[in-house]
Amino acid sequence: MTSSSDFSIEEARSYLASLSPQDRLGWAYKTFDSSFALTTSFGIQSAVLLHMAHTAKIAIPVIWVDTGYLPPETYCYADQLINKFDLDIKVVQSSLSPARMEALYGRLWETNSAKDLEKYHLIRKVRPLDQALDGLKVSCWASGVRGNQTNHRRTMTWLDPIRERFSLRPLLEWTVKDVFYYMQENQLPQHPLFEKGYSTVGDWHSSAPDDGDVKGRDTRFGGLKQECGIHLSGTMGEGI
Repeated sequence: MTSSSDFSIEEARSYLASLSPQDRLGWAYKTFDSSFALTTSFGIQSAVLLHMAHTAKIAIPVIWVDTGYLPPETYCYADQLINKFDLDIKVVQSSLSPARMEALYGRLWETNSAKDLEKYHLIRKVRPLDQALDGLKVSCWASGVRGNQTNHRRTMTWLDPIRERFSLRPLLEWTVKDVFYYMQENQLPQHPLFEKGYSTVGDWHSSAPDDGDVKGRDTRFGGLKQECGIHLSGTMGEGI
């Protein structure tokens, strides 16, 4: 398997299942070469995949979609990891500034509408990411998603076609404990909000700490959604 045109996705999935997360990254780097990239949110568990790529000396672009609404702690954590792992970071933002978006569409996260959240995510996350992937000529991108995070992610495989390219999930079978122990063993810094009870964090207005009854991705987006759209195959919000 040396190029994206000479393997079947079924064979690739079968092969990837037998590999470690680090070796899955190595396989994609060898297979897709300069058209392979990582994405990161600099969230609670982001240090794991970034550390794996760094220690394996996989020198590829790391794409960060900065919505303009991230918590201050995330911006500080991002700066820490960028310097620690010497990342080739590509910061991606919407062509609409937060102020302009709010003037045109309002504060879309305050309406208690899943449709408005989809519009928000399309503007601030999905379109900017896809434009960056197009600009970098990326054929395959890896992320740190795990199968037990959402209902949709339980349907994922190691390698799936998504919006005209491949998405690799090296950590798909990992648990929260796997992530915790890997970070502990490798002395990786925790996101500052982890100590405040957050098990996942995105934008400041759509994230909350676990409270006993509501945990994990159910704390995001006011409980209206589990996914922001980046990991969905379809295109949301046509005509926006």
